[in-house]
Amino acid sequence: MRKQSVLVVIALASCAFSAVWAVSSPKMLISWKNPNNSEGNFHNILVLALNGKAENRMQFEDVLSSEITRPGTKATQSYVFLAPRDITPINIKDVKAVIREQHFDAILVARLTKAEKKTTYVEGQVYSPYPYYGTFAGYYGAVYPLVYSPGYLVKERIAQVETNFYSTTKPDGELVWTGTTNAFDANSPMKVINELVKIVIKELEKQKVIVN
Repeated sequence: MRKQSVLVVIALASCAFSAVWAVSSPKMLISWKNPNNSEGNFHNILVLALNGKAENRMQFEDVLSSEITRPGTKATQSYVFLAPRDITPINIKDVKAVIREQHFDAILVARLTKAEKKTTYVEGQVYSPYPYYGTFAGYYGAVYPLVYSPGYLVKERIAQVETNFYSTTKPDGELVWTGTTNAFDANSPMKVINELVKIVIKELEKQKVIVN
């Protein structure tokens, strides 16, 4: 079952990343849930926006945390514990310490990714939530050079957003759900943030990762 699910994600993603021309608003293009993970058992969630301008990340975390919070479920912005910076990376040891000390049972991580205006074929590369997407620590280590390269996405108008939801039961975290948007127009950050949050919350509820 797990192998079949991963193969479905790979097939969907191969179509997704070939569709690089942006549309006006974000939509959920890829959504995959770990079939081995329980549903709706998360009550204390850390929300972390990895990259982009600090002010936009803080706004995104504010809106997303507010929408996730409901009776029985609380979400908290990462900047409450970790000062946001435009380029300087957050040390994963600090993130783990916050998760442990604040007893977070899940972490929702969002990453802004670059969408090209041309299609480039790269032989032998496919998307899969495994192996390094399977844990938060592995995911963080794999995308670290892209997320924090100087100038990365600073002037981009077109973007995609990848969102991963991890359970913190295991020391390195375990992937519960991953979703990636289409390429969209990012000229109005505040408008885009509100739209992004709506589609992420809708999908999390649909997949029963969080209880509606």
